[in-house]
Amino acid sequence: MSAHYAIVPAAGSGSRLGGEAPKQYQLLAGRPLLHHSLATLCGCRSIERVWVVLAPDDGWWRQYDWTSLGHKLETVFCGGATRAESVANGLRAAATVALDDDWVLVHDAARPCLSPATLAALCDELADDAVGGLLAVPVADTLKRADGGQRVARSESRDGLWQAQTPQMFRYGLLTRVLAEHPGGTDEASAVEAAGLRPRLVRGDASNLKVTFPGDLRLAEMILQAQGRWGE
Repeated sequence: MSAHYAIVPAAGSGSRLGGEAPKQYQLLAGRPLLHHSLATLCGCRSIERVWVVLAPDDGWWRQYDWTSLGHKLETVFCGGATRAESVANGLRAAATVALDDDWVLVHDAARPCLSPATLAALCDELADDAVGGLLAVPVADTLKRADGGQRVARSESRDGLWQAQTPQMFRYGLLTRVLAEHPGGTDEASAVEAAGLRPRLVRGDASNLKVTFPGDLRLAEMILQAQGRWGE
């Protein structure tokens, strides 16, 4: 049986959200946003260990109490300038225990509303997949291509388009190799695609939103309340 591990890159600043603290430390339901993103991973029986990858000069982490997340959580202060670099550094930290065929789930620090049921569905659906894959939702809205003056140049077909989410789940050996060979992608699936492979799309849920703008925090609060995870 392959083991499951998780990596959460959390070395960025999230400047579009505003505020004095980096995005991952802004409060959501009384706890840092990052706490909620880690809680579901640490609470998953299938996941043996969770590495959170922080910036080398992170001065925020130690200001909060993370003990409720349990013994699975490990912190490494080796975040890079890009997401891919932070994930690659997290993979190096995991090398002490992970084997090439073990699964690694990479989850955004700013996705606090991932539900245990959705996480379990991802692990189950990809258990025997030859490549791995990611949570995603079909694009429902009409898409517009803008011109240089921020006017509509044309409408784009949404047929077959999906919006990528996280976690993204791939074998440790594969992910380590493709990130080294293709470090320029915006997510792990992009690197796997660049290597000529086709990740599987596992249907997620729109509630697994990525907090980017100030209004997203209020929406995330409502989702956590609806999930019964308020104050978790």
